[in-house]
Amino acid sequence: MPAQPLVSVILPTFNRADVVCKTIDDVFRQTYKNIELIVIDDGSTDNTQEVLQRYGNRIQLFAQANAGPSAARNWGIELSRGDIIAFQDSDDFWATTKIERQVRLLERAGDSVPCCLCNMLMKNLHGDGKDRYSFDISLLSPPYEDGLWLNVTEVLASRFVMFNQAAAIRREPLEKIGGFDTSLKYLEDYDLSMRLSVEGPWAFITDPLSIWAGGATNSLSREAEEDGIVLSECTLKTLMRAQEEAQRRGDKKVEQQLRGGILSCRRSWNALHIAKSGSWNKRIMEELRSSFYRYRNGAIRRSPWFPRMKTIRIEGFEPDMRRTNPPLSALRS
Repeated sequence: MPAQPLVSVILPTFNRADVVCKTIDDVFRQTYKNIELIVIDDGSTDNTQEVLQRYGNRIQLFAQANAGPSAARNWGIELSRGDIIAFQDSDDFWATTKIERQVRLLERAGDSVPCCLCNMLMKNLHGDGKDRYSFDISLLSPPYEDGLWLNVTEVLASRFVMFNQAAAIRREPLEKIGGFDTSLKYLEDYDLSMRLSVEGPWAFITDPLSIWAGGATNSLSREAEEDGIVLSECTLKTLMRAQEEAQRRGDKKVEQQLRGGILSCRRSWNALHIAKSGSWNKRIMEELRSSFYRYRNGAIRRSPWFPRMKTIRIEGFEPDMRRTNPPLSALRS
């Protein structure tokens, strides 16, 4: 890797003229300066194109007919020149040292490490005014501030971990796995991270260097909350593809974990269809069964068999690069 590898930041946007400039300005505040910023306008019908003209050649601006964020990101990957790829959403933010710390950690880790994942601050995640952290939500508790995460696939087989805005990915493994699956309406980042997990251990940083700002009104994350059936179908496709890969590699432990997730997903899909059918007795029975499995799954997460992160330190990492931002200092008002 070059001493100052080029980092391509890919930012898809759709009808967010009111917020996208704040995110672009935030990217320009990064302490790491060898960055190209590629903005993909995914068929906006507001004045996005107009407000982006102010940046001139400071950004690379492209427009496509509306095809969704996965298609926009994939096009951005094709257009990019960077050795490292980072994705940002048009209403979120980064701590100023996010890219610098991830690049330096990847340099120390070596070429066999496909990506670096940082913690993420989730502002007002459930609309209750409380902030949460992605590592806490996913029960990731590494003993070090930064290091190597050895059992990524095993952990991802049991739960989702926030990925896109928190990752910095080497170009070669990203191109090898084929980018985002545009057939998935939701959870395309979960699918990508599952496929990337088999390419080697990941570097991690426990500081929340990425800030999820709560989701805009046209946010897919908010839409997914109200579209449970399609969300379950996307989850099922992701898990079944991962199970096929686990079978191919002969990883019986991961395959067994995925089998349980697939079963739970099918039950959830079935419950949603029954609830939609309007039959009161079926709804009551399904709710009782769903409650049982929720309690059972909660017990499994607390059991000693639930997979935890396996980590090691990366020797020689510069101590003066650590915690250059207090965890909450990157918040935007």
